[in-house]
Amino acid sequence: MARLTLRIGHLQYVCFAYTSLVNQINWRPKALRQLRKIEARAGKQIRLAVSTELVDLSSARNVKSLTSHEYGYRLRVGNYRVFFDYDGEISIVSIEEVRKRDERTY
Repeated sequence: MARLTLRIGHLQYVCFAYTSLVNQINWRPKALRQLRKIEARAGKQIRLAVSTELVDLSSARNVKSLTSHEYGYRLRVGNYRVFFDYDGEISIVSIEEVRKRDERTY
């Protein structure tokens, strides 16, 4: 069993998962800046969704593969979308952007 720790600002989230199913989560600086600008309640929901849904993509419910888009996948969290790329060979999820859903999101 592996222990994953996600730190954003002064908040720390810990998630336990089996090693064989764990994806490493990497937050890009752009995504972290966007996350800091979001209201606290929505930001907390996004961090929780990333730490639970993206650790094991085989059981993710709100993840969709994107076609003709800059990033490969998106995670839906309320009115927000978390765009990310996934390298399945080495199990790394790179969080690229966090945006509020509107007509310009896609």
